[in-house]
Amino acid sequence: MAVAGKPNVGKSTLINRFVGQSIAAVSARPQTTQRNQLGIVTRPLAQAIFVDTPGLHRPHHKLGHRMNTAAEHAIRDADLVLVVLDASHPADEEDRRVAEGVSAGARAHPVVVALNKADAASTETSTACRRALFEWLPASEVWPVSALQGEGVAELLDRLLLLLPQGPIYFPEDQVTDAYERDLAAELIRAACLHYLRQEVPYSIAVYVEEFRERATGGAYLAATLYVERESQKAIVVGTRGQMMKQIGTRARLEIEALTGRRVYLDLRVKVQPGWRDDEGALERFGYAPQNRDRRPGA
Repeated sequence: MAVAGKPNVGKSTLINRFVGQSIAAVSARPQTTQRNQLGIVTRPLAQAIFVDTPGLHRPHHKLGHRMNTAAEHAIRDADLVLVVLDASHPADEEDRRVAEGVSAGARAHPVVVALNKADAASTETSTACRRALFEWLPASEVWPVSALQGEGVAELLDRLLLLLPQGPIYFPEDQVTDAYERDLAAELIRAACLHYLRQEVPYSIAVYVEEFRERATGGAYLAATLYVERESQKAIVVGTRGQMMKQIGTRARLEIEALTGRRVYLDLRVKVQPGWRDDEGALERFGYAPQNRDRRPGA
């Protein structure tokens, strides 16, 4: 099941609610999600595999194109598409482009729309969103939810499970994602950068985990490099006397410890890789390789 929408509408927050724990990095800034990631929900008689996709947007570099391609492939391969809209703001041109992309990619598969942030939406705004959806996705079901507060999420999940076709169980019942710890840690470090940094700087950062191993004295050691595109960005990330780097590291470490359930020693460095977002070799090294068109397990 592909979860699609423009940046910053709450896709990752909703998937975390479905799963019952944080497996996808979340921040208040758009484009926190840059890769497809699975969220797995297992019930006694059903298993739903959600694909958290990057927000569909107008790309300005090769990284943006790869993010859009990852989302488009997930939509094409899905048995069901869940579109997420922010009901607290009027539907706009970006939402329309998402709807058009889903209509073209999903074909005969069911489409369900989650009107997220319904608790913060006015009646007028919510009604306008529904009108737009009736025009763009006339065959879709619309469910108002609040991913942050949990309102309506259980009911939406029950409906999604009913709409999924019959199929095998791909994952053990206690598995909630297919991502490795080092990949989840990299996303949490980047989310910490998004939290503290402003302007273009956080979007120019790639996180590469150099080492992630158990320590003989207990816990884990994690070494990661933050790659930026310019020397001026490196100075901002490090901050005065290293204070910004310390804040980023502390927030990321606490999030990683909460996710892994053990103490983590986090060692962060910053390097400059000019123009990495338009460098094919750098994109592949940092894990932004072209996505497999079939994201189904075992394919």
